[in-house]
Amino acid sequence: MKAYKYLISSILTLFFLVGITGCDKYLNEPPENTSFTQQTDYTKSENMKLPLIGLYEKQNMVDLGWSDFPLISVRGDDVNAGGSGDQQDFSETDKYNYNKDYWMYNALWQDYYSYMITANSAMEQIDLYKEYSPDKALAEQYKAEAKVLKAWWMFQLSRVWGNLPIPPSSDPTDLLTVPLTSKDDIMKAISGWMDEAIPNLPAIRPNERADLPGGVTKYTAYAIKALANLELKQYQAVADAAGEIINSSRFSLEPDFYQLFKIKGKLNNENLMEMQYSDLGQGSGDNYYYLFSFFGPQGWTPKVEGSADGWGFWEPSIKWIKFMLDRGEYIRLQTSVLFTDRGIAEIKKDPNYATLPSWISNITPSGDKINDFAREMFCSGKHYLPTDQLTPGRVTYGTNKNFQCIRYAEVLLMYAEALTQGASGTAGSAAQAVNIVRARAGLPLLSGVTLDQVMDEKFAELAMEWGTRFFDMVRLGRINELSYEGRTFTTDKTFLPYPQNQVDQLPILRK
Repeated sequence: MKAYKYLISSILTLFFLVGITGCDKYLNEPPENTSFTQQTDYTKSENMKLPLIGLYEKQNMVDLGWSDFPLISVRGDDVNAGGSGDQQDFSETDKYNYNKDYWMYNALWQDYYSYMITANSAMEQIDLYKEYSPDKALAEQYKAEAKVLKAWWMFQLSRVWGNLPIPPSSDPTDLLTVPLTSKDDIMKAISGWMDEAIPNLPAIRPNERADLPGGVTKYTAYAIKALANLELKQYQAVADAAGEIINSSRFSLEPDFYQLFKIKGKLNNENLMEMQYSDLGQGSGDNYYYLFSFFGPQGWTPKVEGSADGWGFWEPSIKWIKFMLDRGEYIRLQTSVLFTDRGIAEIKKDPNYATLPSWISNITPSGDKINDFAREMFCSGKHYLPTDQLTPGRVTYGTNKNFQCIRYAEVLLMYAEALTQGASGTAGSAAQAVNIVRARAGLPLLSGVTLDQVMDEKFAELAMEWGTRFFDMVRLGRINELSYEGRTFTTDKTFLPYPQNQVDQLPILRK
């Protein structure tokens, strides 16, 4: 908590010094793209960190951006949008029916481009500070951190939309003239950015950073390099980057998978990148939180009376639940799914699942009861914080919970996948990497693994996280998996259409 208070305090200092103000988390529309325009005394090298802190404020989405992750992640056979309610086009996106006018599309585009332009601005400002700073290496580190954050946002956008303009500077109008870059070339650019950043970043875990706890490090950059090369099917580059992380011996899996997604998961040794939030350990007053209400049940009987429920827009698919039951999963299934009685009854309608394990219940291991509600039959346990872990006095669903972006488990499984695709490794065998993940899940160890087994393990481990399953199946050409529960996926549905608001502004999108 002290570590996070330091980061929050730094962000608040930035608000005071350069005039950035917070925004209402519930707004549908983000602010217009802007770059830094304040007159700044760059001879004060002690302020060189301020542009970087402002960038982390963007990465943590303290102001806006709650809708970005759901849109990135809703497609795939691991997760379904909850009943349409007032977000019909979100539900339709899950079914591969896309509306270019839907506000979430424009919000994601505008948020992430705004963040990348801010990253460019931060790097430009740090260069100005560097001219007067006695610590040139620190300036290069700060620029490298900004480059890593920019890469993360560019990576996500390109997976969603494919060919995109790369913002070259802090001037938003430059996007009017830059060409579209192909998805493959974007991934190559990201890999190259990480090669530039890695030598200038500290070789520690993010939670070992004393200056900005949870900030990116050399290993965050290696992870993003591995992700980008996975999209390119450059499996040797994936194995090399992931191997650097594994061989560092700095990361380990949180032994308790359930608690990984709770308070214990904040700044955990498993996390290579996470969005950080805090109520500052106080029951009232300032509270910096992600809007986890989106994922929560619309009806429940919380263990801590008065704790608020959610909106019911996000549920694990029955296909995924049955997949986990077939594998004999307990730890990961119980962690990842909040069951309702209606959902349990729906599973039992299938004669093959008429008898379910006795532990399946609408009461979570922490004692919160999930009541039946109209929009969903299940909710995501990965986005759930037990009410007995809320700071006394706080009632908002999930408040004070962090949001993992890249976990060591994913690094291990990327490494294993690369080896089964023909790459050579320096960090052990594919089976060894997979077995580390399986051991935590309480599953028997394997003596060797195939690509199919690795992909099954990714399906089990990373469900409902950043669209990993959808993008894996598209990349591998296994699109039949994405046609399920009444949905039909075809390759022409791989990318969302460009938001109409952006097409109207950027001529390059109309070509």
